[in-house]
Amino acid sequence: MDIDQPSFTDIEYGNRRRVSRREKFLEAMNATIPWAAWVGVIEPFYYADRPGKRGRKAKPVETMLRMYLLQVWFSLSDEGVEDAVYDSYAMRRFMGLDFAVEQVPDATTLLHFRHLLEEHQLGEKLLAAQNEVFADQGWIMRGGSIIDATIIAAPSSTKNATGTRDPAMHQTKKGNQWHFGMKAHIGVDAGSGYVHTVTATAANVHDLDEAVNVVRADDEVVYADAGYQGAAKRPEIVDHDDLSRITWRVAARKGALKTMPAHDREEQSRQASVRAKVEHPFLIVKRDFGFTKTRYRGIAKNLNHLNVLFASSNWLMRTRAVALMG
Repeated sequence: MDIDQPSFTDIEYGNRRRVSRREKFLEAMNATIPWAAWVGVIEPFYYADRPGKRGRKAKPVETMLRMYLLQVWFSLSDEGVEDAVYDSYAMRRFMGLDFAVEQVPDATTLLHFRHLLEEHQLGEKLLAAQNEVFADQGWIMRGGSIIDATIIAAPSSTKNATGTRDPAMHQTKKGNQWHFGMKAHIGVDAGSGYVHTVTATAANVHDLDEAVNVVRADDEVVYADAGYQGAAKRPEIVDHDDLSRITWRVAARKGALKTMPAHDREEQSRQASVRAKVEHPFLIVKRDFGFTKTRYRGIAKNLNHLNVLFASSNWLMRTRAVALMG
């Protein structure tokens, strides 16, 4: 897809004094994402879903992927992203659309595309494909992971079509406050801070129960907060040929920390500086991409969304790293 061929509108906009933050963000993401790799993940499922179908010609995969990413990054509804592309020069240019030739795919087309991604768990496959690119480029160091989880709130209201709360969501108590929703669990490469694994559960599932699913078989060390105390003794880890060899560096509880010798407290402080890397992807997903509440009902749909969000956080961290180096 060629989004660099200038139109009269591009020339007109090129004369403006200031480039918006949105446009800078989209230009950076466009330059960083290897589109052919991600399109290649979706293509076999996309066209296989349309054998012998009549009617309008299918929109190109890349066009739909770009529109879907705009929806994810700016937390928009299907109708909202369609309207936004018509209204925003930066979004239109990111999608590579020339209104003299073609129009924005409608909300229904985007809905079908999103359902395709969810049905075939393509969010997870996109994150895996990204990890391969990062590994090939030497951007992931391997050998160690940081694991953590965060609560994502879900609507507790029953004022909806079914008249019920989402049955897949549950409530849990954190501190003195109750939360209703789900948890996003992630594994982050300890060297680079990039997310390599994402899982999702109801909010009442203990972080420790999901630990085995967010570490890599070749990890030699795993860093985690105090909520993961006892991870090394879990049967699913002890009985695993690879995971049983992991060194677990789990934070001490506050009460125990106070009684430690000075050199042990210093070691805990060094480990905390490593663990801090896991907070950055959470911050991007919640602050930059606005994902503080579930968008869909059920764990599976939200997990697909989370995989794309954390893959996007990796791309954004990569663009910022390149900018610092350049």
